[in-house]
Amino acid sequence: MAWIYLIIAGLFECGWAIGLKYTEGFTRLTPSILTVAAMAISFWLLSTAMKTIPVGTAYAVWTGIGAVGVAIMGMILFGESRDVLRIVCLVLIVSGIIGLKLVSK
Repeated sequence: MAWIYLIIAGLFECGWAIGLKYTEGFTRLTPSILTVAAMAISFWLLSTAMKTIPVGTAYAVWTGIGAVGVAIMGMILFGESRDVLRIVCLVLIVSGIIGLKLVSK
C-alpha cells in the first residue's frame, strides 16, 4: 500500500508544480488554494509512504514522478520542447524510478 501512496503523492506533486504556474505568484485565489491543497496531500502521502519505504528511495521516486510528470505536462499544456534528447532523459529518469522500486523492500 505504501507504494500506491507514493505514486499518488508523486501525481499530486505534478499537480501542485503545474498549479504554481496558474497561481501567478499566489495572486489568484482559486489556483492558489488548489495548489496548496495539492501540496498538503502530496506531503502527507509521501510521509505516510515513508513509514515503510526507505527515505532515500521514497524521496527519489517522489521527485522522479514529479519531474517526469511536470515535464510531460509542460509539453502538453505549455508547448515546451519535445526534443528527442529531452525525451531520452525522461526515459532515463523513469528507468531509475523502476530500478529503485525493484531493489527496494
